Amino acid sequence: MIHPCLRCGACCACFRVAFHWMEADSSLGGEVPPELTEQLDPHRLVMRGTQAYQPRCVALEGTIGVAARCGIHPRRPSVCRDVPPSWEFGEPSPQCDKGRITHGLSPLTPEDWIRFREANAPKV
Repeated sequence: MIHPCLRCGACCACFRVAFHWMEADSSLGGEVPPELTEQLDPHRLVMRGTQAYQPRCVALEGTIGVAARCGIHPRRPSVCRDVPPSWEFGEPSPQCDKGRITHGLSPLTPEDWIRFREANAPKV
């Protein structure tokens, strides 16, 4: 069983992804690929595609709800890192739930994580 986020991708196609420009400045330790960003204001960038009427981050690969993943996951902006999947760490995530509902997916539940952990537990 794969991680639920690798079937989802809904949060990447629901919100504007805005962050401080330093996150894309490699000389200051930034890792977000600057070619995937646009200027929002003097202090912030956005991931391309996320300012659209129907946002979809340029880094999102695949089909939402089927097989989707962030193409820059290790280098994604801090705001993306701050959106946990609902219930993975024992609490709901309003942003995760909103993204999933927007794309016709049911919100994740604690039971989803129990099944995921059981399916991926080492076999003894």
